[in-house]
Amino acid sequence: MSGRLRVTLVQEASTQDPDRNRVRLRELVPGDADLVVLPEAFQRDFGDIDSDLAPFGEDLDGPFGSEVAAVAAERGTTVVAGMFERGGDAGRPFNTLLVRGAAEASYRKIHLYDSFGYRESDRLSAGPVEPVTFALGGFTVGLMTCYDLRFPELARSLVDAGADVLVVPSAWVAGERKVDHWRTLVRARAIENTVYVVAAGQPAPRYCGHSMIVGPLGDVVAEAGPDAAVVRGVLDASAVAEARRTNPSLANRRG
Repeated sequence: MSGRLRVTLVQEASTQDPDRNRVRLRELVPGDADLVVLPEAFQRDFGDIDSDLAPFGEDLDGPFGSEVAAVAAERGTTVVAGMFERGGDAGRPFNTLLVRGAAEASYRKIHLYDSFGYRESDRLSAGPVEPVTFALGGFTVGLMTCYDLRFPELARSLVDAGADVLVVPSAWVAGERKVDHWRTLVRARAIENTVYVVAAGQPAPRYCGHSMIVGPLGDVVAEAGPDAAVVRGVLDASAVAEARRTNPSLANRRG
């Protein structure tokens, strides 16, 4: 691992109109970053609590995926964005992160949000339980989505697979304690794994916002408030190496 990675988090709300969201990619993706992260479900918002999401599932190379790839190539960057992918059990789509540009990958959300009065599993299918990483700029980047953040074993499996950056696109629903949970969990995943955590959320009022870049010792590099915003930071490989010398918890782990 070596080098530096310029990261931009785009804290913007998706709409319930996939065509509109697809057009906005060209408005929102900058050309001055190595990695641009948009929130979970940017292709189409989740909608009402009982919305059927099956009609909005697309193939990875469908209209949204093709536009992500085109914009990433045009801007000379790598884009991570959330979408609903056609397939899954009983026609329920996957909640998928699409990566296109200098690196390519896709990750189907493992832990569905059956919590806080919502049942994501009624509308979407869970992905396979396996870590997904990609290489970019000398870093290994691991992918998680929103509710996955509450499961430290997934973060650790990504780190065991070589990740020194965790990217977490989210639509973290607003509510009592929710911002505190979000900030605490993002920092905890960074501290316990001595990695950068790059967490991009959708904004208020429906969601919490507070997109964050957190360093491998838990320092907040940059953070948005609740409203639409752009967050920028630079990840430095030497910071990961220094954190792991200072706190060699991964090397000290037993069992």
